[in-house]
Amino acid sequence: MHPRVPNAPGGKSRNRPLAHQAHGAIAQPQPANAREKAILEVRGLRVYFDTEAAVVRAVDGVDLAVRRGECLALVGESGCGKTLTALAILRLVPCPPGRIAGGQVVFEGRDLLALPEPEMRRVRGAGIAMVFQEPMTSLNPALPVGFQVAEAVRAHCGASRAEAADRAVGLLRQMRIPDPAERARDYPHQLSGGMRQRVMLAMALACSPRLLIADEPTTALDVTVQAQMMELLAAIRAERDLALLLVTHDLGLVAQMADAVAVMYAGRIVERAPAAAIFASPRHPYTRGLLRCVPALGERRQRLPVIPGSVPDPAARPDGCAFRPRCDRASAQCATEEPPMQEDGHGRGCACWNPHEDTP
Repeated sequence: MHPRVPNAPGGKSRNRPLAHQAHGAIAQPQPANAREKAILEVRGLRVYFDTEAAVVRAVDGVDLAVRRGECLALVGESGCGKTLTALAILRLVPCPPGRIAGGQVVFEGRDLLALPEPEMRRVRGAGIAMVFQEPMTSLNPALPVGFQVAEAVRAHCGASRAEAADRAVGLLRQMRIPDPAERARDYPHQLSGGMRQRVMLAMALACSPRLLIADEPTTALDVTVQAQMMELLAAIRAERDLALLLVTHDLGLVAQMADAVAVMYAGRIVERAPAAAIFASPRHPYTRGLLRCVPALGERRQRLPVIPGSVPDPAARPDGCAFRPRCDRASAQCATEEPPMQEDGHGRGCACWNPHEDTP
């Protein structure tokens, strides 16, 4: 099922895939070679939380890869482990109570989980940067935003105070902030949500990282500002050949930005594929359920489809497939065996014993 979009005024609405309508809005930088070696490979990543009651397997064997210049969207419901996966890539999981229990995070040929902390600090900012979900809590309310951007430049690029201050204004200008020299003197509370997000993006890009992780970059922004942010991010990607890991639950945003998609449920990747394939023919029942929940423009008023039930407690997961209690395709095998990721050899993978093969 795909959302409907209207034709020109006076015409009849018709079904078009969400990916089709969105990819027409923003030009998408594509990898020069789809088989190019990944700049980031996450293999079997596990993040556990030790509690008095049980060990919580918040991230449980995640595998994903991002190529240079590519945008990979990591999607799923709140609480499925998306943000925690992003934090684990940068070794920022709060410990205690959390810990990275296993796996590899290979960036440009080096396993980040095996690096000494001083070397890891050099990767953060210069190699991989992250834009966090809520800029108001990420920025220091007591310091001007220009000073904070300059400190990021000094911390990761080794510039002098004067050089860092000049670079900060230049970065704010690149982020299309009007009158950047004046705005650099403002405090976070004096800026709009969209401007604060641009400041966070300036800090993240201060030392020209090769990979940017954006965690829900349009949260709490109105539709117009969201569109401006995505246009800016797409332009930056094209200019810098920047790889992007986009963490989001917004499928419209995924359709606009992503080259590939990894769908996460209960701490595991359940489906991954090129973005166009995900929207045209989702194979995992959970992926299909997510797409059916997207409101359809132009439809008559009707009840919005929902996925029954809720995500299982990570401390008490059911045996077999974690999605089984909510799945209308579940079989006896689903109750006893966890499905492995099955690759088709064409960039698609699905962890399901009874995947869909048809187009919805």
